[in-house]
Amino acid sequence: MITGKIPENESERLARLRSFDILDTLEEEAYDDLTYLAAQICQTPIALVSLIDESRQWFKSHYGIDTRETPREYAFCGHAINQEELFIVEDTEKDERFKDNPLVTDSPNVKFYAGAPLILDNDVRIGTLCVIDNISREITSTQAASLEALARQVVT
Repeated sequence: MITGKIPENESERLARLRSFDILDTLEEEAYDDLTYLAAQICQTPIALVSLIDESRQWFKSHYGIDTRETPREYAFCGHAINQEELFIVEDTEKDERFKDNPLVTDSPNVKFYAGAPLILDNDVRIGTLCVIDNISREITSTQAASLEALARQVVT
C-alpha cells in the first residue's frame, strides 16, 4: 500500500478545513442529497463527502456505507487531494498503490474509486466527493463531469 503524499500547503489546507467548523458535525440533508445524486449518476453503491484532517478521512455524508471515518493512511481521497482533476482507479487490485489496502482487501472491498477534489480558492483541497464500487469498472465522461459539478456544489 502506498499512502497519499502530504500536500505542500498542508498547514494552510488544515487551517482552512478547520475554519469551516464542520468536522464531527451531524449529518445534513444538503450533503446527503449530493452523495445520493453522485451514486445515482455514477451507478455506484457508495458515495461520500470525505474531509481529510491530520489523521483520518471523515465523512460528512456517507451513502451506502455506515462508516463515518477511516485512517488517513488508507484514504484514496488522500491521493485525490493532490490532484486538480478527477482521480480515478478503475481496478484497485491492479494498482500498486491500493492492491493491499485494507479497504480493498476487507470491507468495503473497494474495487473502483473516482474522487473529485473539493477545491477552495487558492487551490486548497480539503477532501473529495467520491464514488466507490465493489466491482472494477470505468466511468463515462458524462458521469465524470457530473461528479466534478457536484463536488463544486459541496464546496458551495
